[in-house]
Amino acid sequence: MKSIKKLFLLLIIVGLVSAAAFYFRDTNPPQVTLTPGSGPLTDKTPLLLTLDDPSMGLKTLEVTLLQGSDRIPLLKRDFPAQTPTAEEELNLAGLKLQQGAFQVEVIATDQSPYHFGKGNTASALYTFNYDTRAPLISILSKAHNVNRGGSGLVIFSLNEEVSEAGVRFADRFFPAYLQDSGNYACLFAYPYDSKESDFVPRVVARDLAGNERQAGIYYHTNGKNFRQRQINISDNFLNQKIPEFEVLAPGISDPLETFLYVNREVRAANRAKLVELSQRTSPTPLWEGAFLRQPQAATLAQFADDRTYYYNGKEIDRTFHLGQDLASVAQAEIIAENSGEVIFAEYLGIYGQCVVIDHGLGLQSLYAHMSQLAVQPGDMVTRGQVIGRSGATGMAGGDHLHLGVIVSGVPVQPIEWWDASWLDNNIDSKLENR
Repeated sequence: MKSIKKLFLLLIIVGLVSAAAFYFRDTNPPQVTLTPGSGPLTDKTPLLLTLDDPSMGLKTLEVTLLQGSDRIPLLKRDFPAQTPTAEEELNLAGLKLQQGAFQVEVIATDQSPYHFGKGNTASALYTFNYDTRAPLISILSKAHNVNRGGSGLVIFSLNEEVSEAGVRFADRFFPAYLQDSGNYACLFAYPYDSKESDFVPRVVARDLAGNERQAGIYYHTNGKNFRQRQINISDNFLNQKIPEFEVLAPGISDPLETFLYVNREVRAANRAKLVELSQRTSPTPLWEGAFLRQPQAATLAQFADDRTYYYNGKEIDRTFHLGQDLASVAQAEIIAENSGEVIFAEYLGIYGQCVVIDHGLGLQSLYAHMSQLAVQPGDMVTRGQVIGRSGATGMAGGDHLHLGVIVSGVPVQPIEWWDASWLDNNIDSKLENR
């Protein structure tokens, strides 16, 4: 009899322990995440709600939007048993919200027996700002005279904080930079390879909620034709230059095929690198006055020369020369054409040993084919400072400097920036009132 009582007591204890284990098995509420979780948005902004309860699974969900005294149900759902995760898109379209703050309340419960079968409850409150008004753009600069292959500058103001602002046309975008005055300054280019019909520059601004507005500017374009040039590729040139590029063209043994690979694929990769470097720029101008021309340097090739390459009398390739080739004597001293920060100083494919200097607002200068470098990334240089010596590294047939000027990754005409009158009329005078 005593044995039966002990066994019965043991069973009761085991039952109580098991019940307690089951009851306290899951005391954690579901994990709730709303993306985005705060900030400005419109009724088109996607809101993604993620729920996670891997232990007992989700049970119910209720989402309510709160604005002022209004409570607007957004979603109510019961989940099937053993639903560990769920994703729900919240749609604000058609709710006729007022401009300004509102909140999203999320209440989710799980299948746990805890709290006498009511389960664990997660409650979260997210605060947003409802904004469907696009930024107001005020164009402050007046005349915008732009040469094909050249540069321009527009100054404008906005009435609110934005995520992106600049000048756009066709598939090109030139970012603007906020100045200490609160106005924006944007250097842009009329690319050498753009059709006149495609060059319709507009200022565009997108606010933090994603609302976008465009504004036209008064501008005048000047067309320009670029030179046609024929370049003969000799066996002597191939034998001289190709060994330098063999490491860049693995698996290609024929010298002419190596040249073509470098002139096409490596050139494109090098251009992409310069576009990448253009993002590393000062938001304010670093240059001072007109750019200096290299001392006693004669011009060997001009910007946007349309080059056709021939080998043994047969056309083999075509490229545009996106800089100014200058030469004086072998290993001549190369100066920084204006003040700025060195952001690149090493070997870069077709450009050989080269230096890139940032002058601010997306404006950068490239010094290529150098034999020696006297600066390194991070150095601040002054107008006229020696930065190295000329050479024939990269795709150079002889000792010279390839000078490139770049606006937000787009090559532009260097001679404009040498011209003090052009610079004052089109750039610096506008920046004085920025």
